[in-house]
Amino acid sequence: MSTDIHKLLFDISEALVTDELAALKFLSLEHVPMRKLEDIQEPKAFFKALHEKGMIEAENLSFLKELLYWINRMDLLAAHLGSSREEMARELQIPGRAKVSAYRQLLYRIAEDLTPEDVKNVKFLLQKEMPKNKLQDNASMLTVLLEMEKNEIIKEDDLAVLKDILKRFRADVKKKIDTYEENKKENCSKEKLHYPGSVSMYPAGQGAEGETPHLLVESYTMKNNPHGYCVILNNHIFKNPQDVRRGTLEDGEAVKKVFEWLQFETVEHRNLEAKQMYAELKEYSKKDHSNMDCFVCFILSHGEKDKIKGVDYELVNIKDLLSCFSGSNCPSLAGKPKLFFIQACQGSASHPPVTVKEDFSGHLEADAAPQATIPDQSDTLLGMATVEDYECYRCPETGSIYIQCLCKKMELLCPLRKDLLTILTEVNREVGAGVFNGGKQMPKIVSNLRKQLIFQIPQSQSTGK
Repeated sequence: MSTDIHKLLFDISEALVTDELAALKFLSLEHVPMRKLEDIQEPKAFFKALHEKGMIEAENLSFLKELLYWINRMDLLAAHLGSSREEMARELQIPGRAKVSAYRQLLYRIAEDLTPEDVKNVKFLLQKEMPKNKLQDNASMLTVLLEMEKNEIIKEDDLAVLKDILKRFRADVKKKIDTYEENKKENCSKEKLHYPGSVSMYPAGQGAEGETPHLLVESYTMKNNPHGYCVILNNHIFKNPQDVRRGTLEDGEAVKKVFEWLQFETVEHRNLEAKQMYAELKEYSKKDHSNMDCFVCFILSHGEKDKIKGVDYELVNIKDLLSCFSGSNCPSLAGKPKLFFIQACQGSASHPPVTVKEDFSGHLEADAAPQATIPDQSDTLLGMATVEDYECYRCPETGSIYIQCLCKKMELLCPLRKDLLTILTEVNREVGAGVFNGGKQMPKIVSNLRKQLIFQIPQSQSTGK
């Protein structure tokens, strides 16, 4: 922990009282195990536990701000973190931004709303449900709620007992549970409606629109600078002049702009023969990635089914390129996300259109085609410009439809802390909505990521421009 953040947390700790520490611990239950929280008796130990979990870091104090907001310490929020009630209220309205779940927010608000007399009533009505030693006179409402959770009397999706108790003497507070359940039901419906069928695995609780922030999903650590290499293999000029991939240089520039902004060490290699493409990635797999969080590779070329063409028209298997980064071949990336994006067709057929308004005009070219294959390894994602058997399109002046849309969406959605699969689903939606040369294009995502991947934005800038 750096000296500056150590001083910051010390100053905030000194200003907190016992009841506020209890509230902070309650609000953090989804991020720090209950057993560990029970052992914490003073604020400095609490903040240390959050730091160890990666929830408070010098470059990311959003969770600390959120906690102070919930316990109504606006003075500390303003004096130490330069924020305000209004700013935090706006911030937490952004889907997926809040780290305290809607469920825990609800319980905390209920505890805050109840008077001492109300708490006595709750304890009285719980006597048949819980041991009396858990309902002592000095037990706070937060303590009672914790015991109700431990005894499985209340759960995120089952608050019937608490509702039944509150309706007897605090119908206004009971209505807050009704509102929470209505919102939860609505969000679940949206999640089902938008669930991306082309994704082989999607993080639990994260719908296509990021509508369910109340469900906790673990994220990959992204704390190093640089976060990793972003390698671009960009085949532009082939031996046959008719096969020049016009527009691909614009794709390379767009990718470099976005990933340099996202603090990746970005390198582009152009016009490689098949053996050189394999050798280049093999060389990166031999590097030490211990101080990096992630590896990204873009492959922009022609190809055939399951294979990519070098500029010499020789072929290299996609599977062989990806397997360079398996756990055994690249141990320093084991457990870390490895992302591969391929701009190429997967066939020569034109995807038949549906009745949608055409959103692009101009001359488009097609790339010839590999089919998505991926080694049976964890923490790998493969993004393809199109599904099997169909063409994808590239504009000679502005670049490919898929790569340009991906870069645009990352610029737009990374500052909102959208995870990668949410961003790629939005790319699917936008690309799939267009009509190109009378045909359609539908990107594909193949993922066995085990966690959410959220790219960190440098604090000094919120856009890549």
